[in-house]
Amino acid sequence: MILLKKLSLSVSFTVIVMVTHAQHKQGIYVDASGVIRWEKDHKEAAFFGTNYTAPFAYGNRAIVRMGVTAEQAIKDDVYHFSRLGLDAFRVHVWDQEISDAEGNLINNEHLRLFDFLLAELKKRKIKTLITPIAFWGNGYPEKDEKTGSFANKYGKDKSVVSEEAFKAQENYLKQFFQHKNPYTGLTYQQDAGILAAEINNEPHHSGPKERATEYVNRMTAAIKSAGWTKPIFYNISESPWYADAIVKANVQGHTFQWYPTGLVAGHTLQGNYLPNVEKYKIPFDTIPAFKNHAKAVYEFDAGDVMAPIMYPAMARSFRAAGFQWATQFAYDPMATAYANTEYQTHYLNLAYTPSKAISMLIASKVFHQTARLDTLNNGHTFGPFKIDYKNSLSEMNTADEFYYTNSTSSKVMNAKKLKHIAGVGSSKIVQYNGKGAYFIDQIAAGVWRLEVMPDAILIRDPFEKASPEKEVTRIFWSTLPMTIDLPDLGANFTVKGLNQGNTVNSVAIKNGFNVSPGTYLLVKKNLKTNLNAQSHYQHIALGEFVAPKASKGDIFVKHQPFSTISAGLATQLHAEITGLGEKDSAFLQFNGANRGQNILLQKKREYEYAATIPAELVRNGLLKYQIIIHQANGDEVTFPGHIKGNPNAWDRLETESYQTYVAARNARVEIFNAALDGKNSNIYHPNWTNGKVEYVSDENPSVLSMKLSVSMPESNQLMGFQHFFADKITGRVSEMNNLKKLVIKIKADTENTKVKVGLIDTDAHFFSTEILAGKDFQLIEIPLNQLKSDAQLLLPRPYPGFLPLYYQSPNQAAFDLKNAEKLEVTFGYGAITKPIHIIIESIYLK
Repeated sequence: MILLKKLSLSVSFTVIVMVTHAQHKQGIYVDASGVIRWEKDHKEAAFFGTNYTAPFAYGNRAIVRMGVTAEQAIKDDVYHFSRLGLDAFRVHVWDQEISDAEGNLINNEHLRLFDFLLAELKKRKIKTLITPIAFWGNGYPEKDEKTGSFANKYGKDKSVVSEEAFKAQENYLKQFFQHKNPYTGLTYQQDAGILAAEINNEPHHSGPKERATEYVNRMTAAIKSAGWTKPIFYNISESPWYADAIVKANVQGHTFQWYPTGLVAGHTLQGNYLPNVEKYKIPFDTIPAFKNHAKAVYEFDAGDVMAPIMYPAMARSFRAAGFQWATQFAYDPMATAYANTEYQTHYLNLAYTPSKAISMLIASKVFHQTARLDTLNNGHTFGPFKIDYKNSLSEMNTADEFYYTNSTSSKVMNAKKLKHIAGVGSSKIVQYNGKGAYFIDQIAAGVWRLEVMPDAILIRDPFEKASPEKEVTRIFWSTLPMTIDLPDLGANFTVKGLNQGNTVNSVAIKNGFNVSPGTYLLVKKNLKTNLNAQSHYQHIALGEFVAPKASKGDIFVKHQPFSTISAGLATQLHAEITGLGEKDSAFLQFNGANRGQNILLQKKREYEYAATIPAELVRNGLLKYQIIIHQANGDEVTFPGHIKGNPNAWDRLETESYQTYVAARNARVEIFNAALDGKNSNIYHPNWTNGKVEYVSDENPSVLSMKLSVSMPESNQLMGFQHFFADKITGRVSEMNNLKKLVIKIKADTENTKVKVGLIDTDAHFFSTEILAGKDFQLIEIPLNQLKSDAQLLLPRPYPGFLPLYYQSPNQAAFDLKNAEKLEVTFGYGAITKPIHIIIESIYLK
């Protein structure tokens, strides 16, 4: 009997070792040089993806409020991760929601949903980096709840120094890593889809450095005591002054973040921000032990930027710096992306931000196809990739793959060999006027799967203050013509709907057909196939389709009037109009003396309309107008007020109007007005306890100036700002050749205060000069031909703060005012021994 028990135990132990070893071979390890490698073949590994918060905190609450189950939301979004080619997931687990004050794990709905998410990711072959401790409260953007957890009790800072907090976290980590996922039947150690752990999220260390090392080692030991053998990472970038203590700890790698355009600007950042992501400089390379540790980026994003060019550029910089893992923060759940409420400064979702989403697909390709530590891929065209700021375009173009974030005129490498296409807009292969993303994949010779997302129309700035009541993007399900020119398909291929409810069964005529959102099987003429909606391709079923329902809003007009235009020149205005029926119409109605002259807005393409104001109506002064919608049923709606009813009724109160200043010939071109533009400028000062921005008046109380102040002398006095002004000069382009001087109205608190003034162009070249400001307001004129090439500030200031502050374009160029788009002003140079300030009222060209 005893012998039988021993034999049984021996057999059981052998089985366990075999299973663990088999699963372990699917994992990764960090070699002696700090390189992450696959255990199965020892090749270098690379992972690119996103953070996603649906199981926790506000993300979870907001989804439920929308009447969507968290499980369905997770399934929907993970499907989209897969379509974007992402293979990495990370999120800081809200320990506050799944633990008590002693660190006991609470097996509740949040933990269950996290496990459900991990299981769904596993189905799509997406790998996970687990961060079990976040410290964060669960409120943002709402009020935090008192959860009774250890992090709630000790707080973020105390948690990494207090002995009682240490014990609670050790208890929590042991239980967390012993926990078995009910959806996989595996612990996180046993699950081959989970590759590594990061102990906590953004620790704020204080006190003795030895205590920091002890903390990391104790948490590492607690994780390992649960049977964990996979790599463990620890953040090094959040408390960089503790870097030497962190690298002494018993971990295999370190995590970093990158927010190159700052966070929470409160509006969309305009201009070329590619200089902000030119390079990721790591300051810890001088620490010998650091060189043997792996490097991962746990969070990154270009906050408040909508241009779909940043992610591929960031991916290239990550690889040049040696990173092997990078996960964006954070992907918006589709259920709430209409309002961008979860994190106001971030906005990414395949349905609602299609161009940015396709740029993530391209960035993933960059990350996987660029060699680690490759610093040779400089410039905006590298390998098969192109980044084009002026056309808001990221692109990948190879023999078998073609991806683009906006319409492109690029020549296809080899149409006969193409196997995968994804994009927004049109190309040499696809002609499509829709506003959503599409995917075209070859399943077999002569057989392709088409997936078309509904149209996404941005109607408001998504980075302004958010609210669930404030829609920022609308979704439209339109039936639109599409042309696909692929030699493998021919001209008269069949088009069969695949997704549920899609009954389309037609034949393309000369490569063209009508398409609505959904998935389709495209088959070459006379070719037979047994493929259907249930057939699988890679990690998806052919008939799968996930998209939000059409928005319920009525007619909406999005129009940005010119700031100023030149008198006597015909001017074309553009508007984006949604919800307009085939028999509805839109026209411009002028206020004042021109009120009777209405101009029809002509449809240029889906949702896009334009009208030309004749030269005789563009008169010196103020041009005020409204856009009137005439509906087929007789109703009328007036914009920008969005007022329903007859706009010319005798008892109609005057509603708001669009307005544009019409400048006389040779009038100055204002590029900065302190009262109007100051709050939308990017301000720089390294120590905000020692600097401030105010708006003050002088002789005329109705004219405000911007006052920048440094209150106490210190080693780094520099203060300044950048302002985007390209939108101010668009209507005056015809006069650019006549403008010869930059004029600034400025004063300072001391005579001969040195101020640097310059202009930045669309290619990120900076041209500047120095002036001397005095105690009284002066109009200082700077001949444009005196501006010299210089290094610009990177603003908003990239985070972490150890990243470069300046950028000097490597390419020499001559200054051309037509390309100028930003203004930079700085002061605080030289030996400053007392408080200093400058006051600027306006800056203009003449």
